[in-house]
Amino acid sequence: METLKTLLNHKTIRKYTARDISEATLYQILEAATRGSTTGNMQLYSILITRDQDMKEKLAPFHFNQAMATSAPVILTFCADLNRFSKWCECRDAKPGYDNMQAFMWGVIDAVIAAQNACVAAEALGLGICWLGTVTYNTSDFINILKLPKLVVPVACITLGYPNETPELTDRLPVEAVIHSETYFDYDLSRINELYKIKENLEFTKRLLEENNLPNLARIFTEKRYKKADNEFFSEKFMEVLKNQGFL
Repeated sequence: METLKTLLNHKTIRKYTARDISEATLYQILEAATRGSTTGNMQLYSILITRDQDMKEKLAPFHFNQAMATSAPVILTFCADLNRFSKWCECRDAKPGYDNMQAFMWGVIDAVIAAQNACVAAEALGLGICWLGTVTYNTSDFINILKLPKLVVPVACITLGYPNETPELTDRLPVEAVIHSETYFDYDLSRINELYKIKENLEFTKRLLEENNLPNLARIFTEKRYKKADNEFFSEKFMEVLKNQGFL
């Protein structure tokens, strides 16, 4: 029940106190990360720990200079890592075949599961977390700064620290919006209107519409937050990263 309570009360924390995270507490979080499910029990991921303030400052521009990227006591970067497993195979006279998209997807899945386990463990221990999606925008910069070898790509990043704020729970679509029984049931206009009605009528949403001078929330996503041109630009960059790191 405590685990369920932790999950249902998840909040993104962007402001942290000056209190440090002990090595023992961090180890518990990392150990929980390693107990997550993993493809074929291969554990195709690595976790880079950033505590050094100079390193945080060096990484900050590629996290778009978000305040929590330098104020959080710990940053964890989760990487899809086919390097370690491939080298183990080579050391045992076994020929690895993990320089491809299928293996990369295994690594992504393993890394994200580990990251989510770490988040739940951190919150259960009284810490706050924030996911930073910026590693997928500036992947090559993180690879260079963190000195990642071939077959290693960062896919997720979280900040850790003791909360210095108590935000409200973030709104979510109703559970019915994301579940399908047996086969996929597509969404018509009536269903879309029903599922998005609460989100679209929140006071927060109304303020966003006023600030952005746009008629609806979907237009904020498509014209302000996640624009097609930006998505295509960063997609091309990421494909180049995968090529350079040996997956394409």
